[in-house]
Amino acid sequence: MGARPRIARRIAALLALSVATPLHAAPAPAAPRQPNIVILLADDWGFSDVGAFGAEFATPHIDALAHAGVRFANFHVAGSCSPTRAMLQTGVMNHRAGLGNMPETIPDAHRGKPGYDTVMNFRVVTIAERLGAAGYRTYLTGKWHLGSDAKRLPEARGYDRAFSLADAGADNFEQRPIEGMYDTAAWTENGKPATLPKDYYSSTFVVGKMIDYIERDRPSGKPFFASINFLANHIPVQAPDSDIARYSAMYKDGWTKLREARAKRAAALGIMPAGAPMVTMKTTPDWLRLDAEERAAQVRVMQAYAGMATAMDREVGRLVAHLKATGDYDNTIFVFLSDNGAEPTNPYSIRRNRLFLNMQYDTSTANIGQRGSFSAIGPGWASAAASPLSGYKFSATEGGLRVPLIVAWPGNRAIRAGSISHGFAHVTDIVPTLAELAGVSIHGGRWQERPSEPVTGRSLVPMLEGGSGSVHGDAPLGYELSGNAALFRGDYKLVRNLPPTGDGRWRLHDLKSDPGETRDLAAAMPDRFAAMMADYRAYAKANGVLDMPPGYTADAQINAYAWKQQGRKRAIQAGLWAGAIVAALALLIWGWRRKRRTRAAAPPG
Repeated sequence: MGARPRIARRIAALLALSVATPLHAAPAPAAPRQPNIVILLADDWGFSDVGAFGAEFATPHIDALAHAGVRFANFHVAGSCSPTRAMLQTGVMNHRAGLGNMPETIPDAHRGKPGYDTVMNFRVVTIAERLGAAGYRTYLTGKWHLGSDAKRLPEARGYDRAFSLADAGADNFEQRPIEGMYDTAAWTENGKPATLPKDYYSSTFVVGKMIDYIERDRPSGKPFFASINFLANHIPVQAPDSDIARYSAMYKDGWTKLREARAKRAAALGIMPAGAPMVTMKTTPDWLRLDAEERAAQVRVMQAYAGMATAMDREVGRLVAHLKATGDYDNTIFVFLSDNGAEPTNPYSIRRNRLFLNMQYDTSTANIGQRGSFSAIGPGWASAAASPLSGYKFSATEGGLRVPLIVAWPGNRAIRAGSISHGFAHVTDIVPTLAELAGVSIHGGRWQERPSEPVTGRSLVPMLEGGSGSVHGDAPLGYELSGNAALFRGDYKLVRNLPPTGDGRWRLHDLKSDPGETRDLAAAMPDRFAAMMADYRAYAKANGVLDMPPGYTADAQINAYAWKQQGRKRAIQAGLWAGAIVAALALLIWGWRRKRRTRAAAPPG
């Protein structure tokens, strides 16, 4: 099916829309020819962290979008946030966009090399720039993490208005950075340092600010593009008390039971094949070996994680309700996804970190998830969030790369509402998909009289309209980040994970029958293995992929980055304070002893 017939049918569907009467807001002008677009980007949500994908916690508003649109059960991103965000913004592979690695995880030997800018480069064009040139008003709220200088913030990359965080994460209740990683929480509005309100909670704020932007410019009559980038559920895991309390009776059976239960729900929902085998990750602790105090803390952190997800979902519901009230809902495309798989890092696993965090935060079990806390779910609960897949964030496992994707356009009858697509899809496909749905052309190789990286993704419109299989067919698609690498081709995946997640060996998996990556087919299918290895080498050469230094791990590099950025400075400051205190004590002791000697030497009166 060609693009023109599809667009013609969508325009006809738009003309048939009946716009609901607003309830609490000023009525919208006549529906624009082009649809509004909303991107809802979750942070560190695992594959089954949505009710419609198998989660046990409540996400009714995201689930409603799933039933109004298409769920993609075989959708892939990068193993960490910035590379995914660059591909989502541009439709270009991460190395080509400058994000061969992130600032926090790149080894010093790679920094500044071609493709390893650690920020989104100027050779790529953002979706905001493309839509803005086509008559859209463009907005972004929340996490950016693609560059912090004036020329790289959202408003310099095509967004009319933006309230953004340049860092990987920050506190969810106050204007506070992740202590030990950053000096400040780098929030800006339209390029200028911004102050958060006193009643700030991250999910509530980014949605409220977006609604404000949409309404402020409504008189223009232009369609809007709204990119909402949540901090939930990135470290630190924090949620309102009422949301945590909602799950007070749950999670006491541990992560292995939860992983099994989610796998069964995913199969029952049709997201995963029934009976698909699973592995138990080597990094998953034995729940039964934890003592009572450890279990209590782990139960509490998962309750907070669930509460954080539900709090975010409630804000999605607030946005949807607002768009229904203004008559915009039917003519709005919604895209929900996560930037990578669940976060397995345990910040307290290193003694130095543990001592530091205990000084900076209230780390008591009772305070987990609340204001002033610093919590993470670690590898145990992350294995449940990724269920039934193997691995998690940072790795090239399915648990690191495969995440939930929902695309809905409620008023477009051509979209197969309530369906599930099992064909392979990739984050670079989002830009060409939205461009086709909005009737915006993508110019390959040039933008505004300058050379630019061509979009490499493919439009998912045929899959949205019920087409079977993948728009990628049997074409190879390569990936690499921090030495963890993959090559997708048809139903097959070639994958390599470096320690500690893997052993550096290449393996071959059939994802259709074995999405959990439990069976290595390299020996059984040597011809396919060799052909896909050749495909990967071609990808690596074309994208300038560099080999990792010996002994590299992303976790160790993050700790080194934190030490370099904050730890060394704070250690020096602490040393200076300690030295000053010791010197003051020494002076006091010297003075006291001198006074005693003077008294002893004085003649009796």
